Amino acid sequence: MIKWECFATQILIYKTSYYGQCEPFMEVTKYLRYLLMKILGVADVFPTRTTSKDDLNSHLQSLHPVSCNKELIRLGPQGDGGYLIPNDLEGIEACFSPGVSFESGFEKDCADLGMKIFLADKSIDQPAETHKLFYFTQKFIGVTTNNDFMTINNWVTSSLPESHSDLLLQMDIEGYEYEVILSMADIIMRRFRIIVVEFHQLHMLWSMPFFSIAARAFDKILQTHTCVHIHPNNCCGSLQKRGLTIPRLMEFTFLRNDRITNALYQNEFPNPLDSDNYSDKRHITLPECWYKGH
Repeated sequence: MIKWECFATQILIYKTSYYGQCEPFMEVTKYLRYLLMKILGVADVFPTRTTSKDDLNSHLQSLHPVSCNKELIRLGPQGDGGYLIPNDLEGIEACFSPGVSFESGFEKDCADLGMKIFLADKSIDQPAETHKLFYFTQKFIGVTTNNDFMTINNWVTSSLPESHSDLLLQMDIEGYEYEVILSMADIIMRRFRIIVVEFHQLHMLWSMPFFSIAARAFDKILQTHTCVHIHPNNCCGSLQKRGLTIPRLMEFTFLRNDRITNALYQNEFPNPLDSDNYSDKRHITLPECWYKGH
């Protein structure tokens, strides 16, 4: 419930200038803007043009996970930080993992399989775990290269300057994944045999400006890869709107198309190897609109 008395109180707060004159307009305007965005956020209403249901549903169908000749295995811990990937790891030289935070179990499992692990995160001093094959850079991954950021193109080419072998990408960078994918060179994209990304703010796909950016990012991946698994992160719930249910955060696994044979659409979720990210929050099963359209 909105506490309107707070709004009334805020209106009565006047900011006095150097000359002692009352300037209420700016304070009231700032509070009204805050109040409006709070109301819209709680109600999941977007102050933009709304994406058509047909466009959104068509996009969901393009991400329908398939099963193939590569079974899924789990790397990393049970709960948050573990992911399902195809058992197609032989020959992958390195894993690139932007967004380290405080969990490195997935990366350690990859290192134990003999992969070099390149990690990047400006927000921490070092990874949560250590390994002789870990190579850490204290920078964010973005669309420019400077003191705080580097592009994924520069990161890959500078880390493995003489290599052309296959790689693995595991990315959880709190919403920056869309711009990183869109700025990734095609030649770098094709080097990633397996791509695992946690996509954020997916409920915003109902907002046309967001949809136009996110859809292009997904479409870019789908030019060379196919979705083989989706797992909702149960941290933040889902948005139900016009017959479609969209979890706010989900983990997607993609396999490069040349590695796929005997592809069939998956119709049973969750996978037995899936695990809720948070045991104290409500379980989310992948909604049928993500895989029942075919």
